[in-house]
Amino acid sequence: MAARSGLKGFARNASGATAIEYALLAALLGLVIITAAGALRAQIYQLLISVSDALV
Repeated sequence: MAARSGLKGFARNASGATAIEYALLAALLGLVIITAAGALRAQIYQLLISVSDALV
């Protein structure tokens, strides 16, 4: 009986689900940023080289 009431309380508690949703969203955003940076690597490198040359 105690286990059944504990499961019902756990099912009603939505804060854990919200935390998992935020974690999944953060992971997806990180993956998008890493993928975009990888795709733009050459352009970012050239930009940094030109800025470095301008400073010298």
